[in-house]
Amino acid sequence: MKVPEALRARLGRMMRPRRGGRTGIVAPVRCDRRTNRLLKRLRPGDIAVIDHVDLDRASAEALLDAGVSAVLDTSPGISGRYPNLGPRVLADAGIPFVDHVDPEVFARVHEGEPLTLDGGTLLRGTTVLATGTPQTSESVAAAMEAARAGMSVQLEAFAANTAEYLRRDHALLVDGLGVPAVSTPIEGRHVLVAVRGYRHREDLAALRPYIRQFRPVLIGVDGGADELMEAGHRPDIIVGDLELVSDKALVSGAELVVRTDRDGRSPGLKRVRDLGLDAVCFPAAGSGEDAAMLLADDAGAGLIVTAGTRAGLQELLDSGRAGMAGTFLTRLRVGGKLVDAEGAIRLHRSRISPWSLLGLAGAALLTLAVAAYGSPAGTVYTAFIAMRWDALAHWFTGLLT
Repeated sequence: MKVPEALRARLGRMMRPRRGGRTGIVAPVRCDRRTNRLLKRLRPGDIAVIDHVDLDRASAEALLDAGVSAVLDTSPGISGRYPNLGPRVLADAGIPFVDHVDPEVFARVHEGEPLTLDGGTLLRGTTVLATGTPQTSESVAAAMEAARAGMSVQLEAFAANTAEYLRRDHALLVDGLGVPAVSTPIEGRHVLVAVRGYRHREDLAALRPYIRQFRPVLIGVDGGADELMEAGHRPDIIVGDLELVSDKALVSGAELVVRTDRDGRSPGLKRVRDLGLDAVCFPAAGSGEDAAMLLADDAGAGLIVTAGTRAGLQELLDSGRAGMAGTFLTRLRVGGKLVDAEGAIRLHRSRISPWSLLGLAGAALLTLAVAAYGSPAGTVYTAFIAMRWDALAHWFTGLLT
């Protein structure tokens, strides 16, 4: 993922020389132990301080989209359990990444104050606030290679989580018990589930012809609803915790489905009610993406297309969540209905090929020529053209002789 030129220019202006010939990034610092919560407050050029073990690719890409100038992580960016992809995304984009930062940084830093990041040291003037381990492309690659040895252990844990999830929620996954009914017509229609995740903007841009042709039901999963609106579409349904969805999306007229725990509690439910909106509750242990797929499948969707998500082995492990067992089982259930954005883009083609258009244009011209030739006016024009052609041929013959 490349850094936009505007951000590169901003980073260049932030680099200030320090004593000893070193340079440091001077920028406002914003901290939060929850990466998703911090993303709502970040401004372009900020230094982000997080507490994220095994930073995943989706979070790293979201930080890049926010325009951060550097990322500090109080946890290990690559713990060695498996080769997670987030640090590599930051390294490839040229964004400084420092992990194993002193956790006291959360208490020492004031929200939005400009500080200096010099290598692995965060400074307020000349006072050291925290230190950590700067990661480079080389160190990230070495850590990723070493982490591949831990994949077998993670696969065993993933299998155990999958079995436990199936034992606990088999009624939902197998029989569909607990899936709420929605008023949006879905039976027999295509459904597009948009998630703010892997290459979601590229997926939505590439799917524009598909959306225009098939008019699918648009389901935004949490922040995916805002991405749909940014791409020029209005979501029909919004599913998820609804904590990270903008008020604009919530009041857009979309039907709201709040994912709750088994006791019916959800942080987003109170927010929805405070806005004076109605919502359907969906008690589900999996992710919002899982809930959206189960909802579409239970309502009789003919095809389910996902944007912003992938579910290969590396992506399942990269998420670092036990809930990925739910994603795995959900995809098994929806089975043949499920197509990701890449598959939909490859399968979708314009129904009229360029050669067909050329053939149609040629046939139309021939038809016009025949019709013109058979009419009185056509006869006059034909004689005129023949006379002009004879004159041109006589002139050309004269040049040669």
